[in-house]
Amino acid sequence: MTATTHSPVDPGPTAVLAPDPARAARVVVVGDGPLTIDDVVDVARHGARVRLADAAVEAMAASRAVVEGLVDDDRPHYGVSTGFGALARRHIPVERRAQLQLSLVRSHAAGSGPEVEREVVRALQLLRLATLATGRTGARPVVAQTYAAMLDAGVTPVVREFGSLGCSGDLAPLAHVALAALGEGEVRDATGALVPAADALAAAGIAPLALREKEGLALINGTDGMLGMLALALHDLRSLLTTADVAAAASVEALLGSDAPFAADLVAMRPHPGQAASAANLRALLDGSPVVASHRTLDADGRPECTRVQDAYSLRCAPQVHGAARDTLDHATAVARREFAAAIDNPVVTVDGRVESNGNFHGAPVAYVLDFLAIAAADVASMSERRTDRFLDKARNEGLPPFLADDPGVDSGLMIAQYTAAGIVSELKRLAVPSSVDSIPSSAMQEDHVSMGWAGARKLRRAVDGLGRVLAIELLTATRALDLRCDAGSLHPARGTGAVRDLVRTVAAGPGPDRYLAPEIEAVTHLVATGAVTAAASAAVGHLA
Repeated sequence: MTATTHSPVDPGPTAVLAPDPARAARVVVVGDGPLTIDDVVDVARHGARVRLADAAVEAMAASRAVVEGLVDDDRPHYGVSTGFGALARRHIPVERRAQLQLSLVRSHAAGSGPEVEREVVRALQLLRLATLATGRTGARPVVAQTYAAMLDAGVTPVVREFGSLGCSGDLAPLAHVALAALGEGEVRDATGALVPAADALAAAGIAPLALREKEGLALINGTDGMLGMLALALHDLRSLLTTADVAAAASVEALLGSDAPFAADLVAMRPHPGQAASAANLRALLDGSPVVASHRTLDADGRPECTRVQDAYSLRCAPQVHGAARDTLDHATAVARREFAAAIDNPVVTVDGRVESNGNFHGAPVAYVLDFLAIAAADVASMSERRTDRFLDKARNEGLPPFLADDPGVDSGLMIAQYTAAGIVSELKRLAVPSSVDSIPSSAMQEDHVSMGWAGARKLRRAVDGLGRVLAIELLTATRALDLRCDAGSLHPARGTGAVRDLVRTVAAGPGPDRYLAPEIEAVTHLVATGAVTAAASAAVGHLA
């Protein structure tokens, strides 16, 4: 995210990052096939430009002709000649239909609370643009072109935290975006200043939209907010789960743990792909470690054998837990990709020219995986915190000083850093409670079962942020322990863990008397969020999954 975010809501671990110029220079073509996670991240977070495919403009014009052919039809057509939701059976006369669309957007822009982060709003707007570009909504090309122009100009509508139940999608958030396109409400301009939407559009040379039949509905009836947050979380979690393997490897090494349980033949006996990938990372990171070798002996056949019969679960079972999270991430990615290929609206214009109501706007498919990922993030963080705690207990840390303190008693070492990790993990457990089972009826019981996917997405963003911080504290702890373990003799870390230790030392000092720790925790958290930790490890040992 850029520095133009103005929200007291925790925006996630990437909030401190500046846009990547290379990614900002991309042009994402919308309507020439489904978007990708990278497309969403590049536009939402890095400011990449967007362009509508010519085929998309043609498809939109064709479906618009279908809608305009229904304008004078006496039969009711939902969203064209009727009211909405519980008012769907009310016929609206021709002369009132433009007002119908305007009233829909104004009334549904009813969010409350703090502003949502800029990257979330941009992701939401891009994904609504992608649905418009399918030509299945019946909106005119100018509607999509206006959204594309707003994205390119950095005009970001103000969207509020509360307002979506994930029933007919993310109604209130999407309505705030639509309202801005009409020249009403407030936006953040490219500098981050809060300005009236009409002024920002004028400054960017964008004409405010004047909606016609069906178009207000097409702009607000989608799961784009929750899907956008899912895409951003998938991108961040992919890196964080590799970081979890790096942190675990450093902890196994510094706690004199065994790498034997990570052997490929053992892991293959339980053929989960995520487990295999995590174990392969651990093997690569610990390969050739003099510290691990220091507690091996030769068995009767002359083969190296670790003297540690069984390590604690937080060490020995890291591939199983991290791997399960990876497999959950892969499932969520598959769901996201299907959603990127979807046309979410109600009603839709079919390929053969029918205008049909449907239930594709319901957020359940996205809401479920948002909840699954929050569970996985909490569990990976919980295991990380347990490894951190082992380092600080002299009864379990294999001869290291209590709390890794310089002068235990005078110094507290990393005692309270572990408290911080524990507090975050406790919060992550609360955030892991599913939102998707908490349906609450709305719209006079017309929308009598809702997904709560927006709420699931909001808490997942906090969970992703928390996981990054817990892993940073483990890395801070494990690298200090490695220094203590290796300082007194000829031992040194493995190539991968040593490279990460050296990286951490660029922002956080090694063992010594107590000092102000909060800045070091934040600095290592930044290394985690930027992917610098995984990059350093990969540079030393080769690509990590």
